[in-house]
Amino acid sequence: MNTLQALRTNHVPPGHAGASLEASDDFEQLPASPRYCPTGLLATFSLLMAGRGRCVNTDMMLGDREYAMWQLACARASDDAELAAVASRLFGYFDDPQHSGVAVMGTA
Repeated sequence: MNTLQALRTNHVPPGHAGASLEASDDFEQLPASPRYCPTGLLATFSLLMAGRGRCVNTDMMLGDREYAMWQLACARASDDAELAAVASRLFGYFDDPQHSGVAVMGTA
């Protein structure tokens, strides 16, 4: 069995027997799979926070939900409309009870 056949055999979700990797659009998103946080948006958030004198560790944002929620709450409470808007957009990547036990992963 070659590598491609092994991948097709070992990574086909139940109920999708015979599906190929080329037909990946046919696969449904697994409910417990991690979501990827847009790193550009996270970098913008970090820079805006730095402009207000708050250092944000983006690695901790991605790996520690409590830290991320605290930083987002501080940003949303600020009087900076742009920072609050970016924080609100990021909030959806960190505030999902379904994923509370799963670290949110970056895309880079």
